[in-house]
Amino acid sequence: MSFASLQSRWSGYVAAVVGIIVVTFALKLPGESINSTTVALAMLLVVLFTAARWGARPAIVASLFGVLCFNYFFLPPVGKFTIYAPDNWIALFAFLITAITAGQLSARVKRRAEEAEAGRREIERLYDELRSAFERASHAEALRQSEKLKSALLDAVTHDLRTPLTSIKASVTTLLDETTGGLHLGDEERREMLEVINEECDRLNRFIEGLVELARIEAGELRLGRRWGTIEEMTETALARARKITEGRKINVGIENELPVVLVDPRAVSEVIYTLVENAVKYSDADTSMQIAASRATGEMIKVSVEDNGRGIPVEFRDRVFDKFFRATRDQSSGTGMGLAIAKGIVEAHGGRIWIESGTQGRGTRVIFTVPIGDEEESGEPQIEEAALAHRVEVSKTSPR
Repeated sequence: MSFASLQSRWSGYVAAVVGIIVVTFALKLPGESINSTTVALAMLLVVLFTAARWGARPAIVASLFGVLCFNYFFLPPVGKFTIYAPDNWIALFAFLITAITAGQLSARVKRRAEEAEAGRREIERLYDELRSAFERASHAEALRQSEKLKSALLDAVTHDLRTPLTSIKASVTTLLDETTGGLHLGDEERREMLEVINEECDRLNRFIEGLVELARIEAGELRLGRRWGTIEEMTETALARARKITEGRKINVGIENELPVVLVDPRAVSEVIYTLVENAVKYSDADTSMQIAASRATGEMIKVSVEDNGRGIPVEFRDRVFDKFFRATRDQSSGTGMGLAIAKGIVEAHGGRIWIESGTQGRGTRVIFTVPIGDEEESGEPQIEEAALAHRVEVSKTSPR
C-alpha cells in the first residue's frame, strides 16, 4: 500500500471520529433531552458519509465510536456506559447493526463504481490499440487485439449485470436477516430495500433488452413497420413517455409549418426522440431548458434535433458516443452506453443519419438526425417485427448515453 493510500486511510479514521464528536456535541448543546432516534439517524449520516468518502473500515470505526457516544451521552443513565432498560439495549444493538450494514453497502457501491470506471478506461485503451493495430500491424496482431477487446467488452457486460445483482442480493440478505430476528428494520427501511430490488430488476431488464436490440441491429434483422405519420405526433408520444423525467423542465418544441408526413416506423422514431430527450435531461442541470425542433432538409429529408444547455460533448468524442458501451462523461453511475448506439441503428435503418453539434452560442449539445420523407411505393412494405419493437418501447424506461 502506498504512502498516499495510507495517509488517505488514516485521514478517514480521523474524520470518522471527529464527525461523531461534532454530532454528539451539537446534539448535547441545547441541554434538552434529545430523542434517541434523532441521535441515531444523525450518527448514521456520519457513517454513510465516511463509507462513501473513505471506505468500509473508517465507516466501521465511525459505527463503533458512535455506539460508545450514543450509550454514554444519550441513553440513560447518562454519563455511564451502563444500560438499565432492555429496550435501550435493543436500540443500541439495532443502531450498530444498521450503521455497519449501511456503511458496508455504501462502500461496496463506491468500490463497484471504481471497478466500472477502471473497466471502461481499459476498453478505451484496447479500442485505441485495436485501431492502431489494423493500421500498422499484421493480420495476426489485429486478431489478437480483437480478442482482447472482446474480452474487455465481456467484462463490461458482466459488470453491468453483476452490479444490480449485488444490490439485489444485499437488500434481500438484509430483509432475510430481519425475518430471523437478527435485525430490526422500520417500515420505511423495508420499503427502501424493496424499491432497490424493484429498480435494479428493471435495470437488468433494460440492459438485456438493449443487448437484444443491438444484436438485432448489428445482424441487419431490424425490420421497420413503416407507415405514414407526422413528426409532431411522434414527438408528442416521446414527450408523453418522458413526462416523469422531464417534470419541472421547460421544453420548447418548434415544428416547421406544413411539414410533410413521413413514411417511417413511428414507434422506432419516437424511441429515438425519447432517447435524446432523456440524455438531454441527464446531462444538463434541472433549471435549464431544452429545445426540440423539426424542419425540412435537403434531399427530401426531415431533420429533427434535440438540444440541451448542459456541459456539451468534446469534439473528439462526438463520433464515438454512438459506439456501444461508450460514454463521453464519467460522472454518471447509471447507464450502459447503448442508448445512442440503438438510436443510430434505427436512424440508419430508415436511410437517415445522426450526428452531434454544439448548442446555441457554443453551449450544450445538439443531437440531430434525419429521416426520409418516403414515397408511395415503399408504403406496401410488411410491418415485420413491429410488435417486437413495441415491446422494447414499453419495457424500456431509460436508454443511457
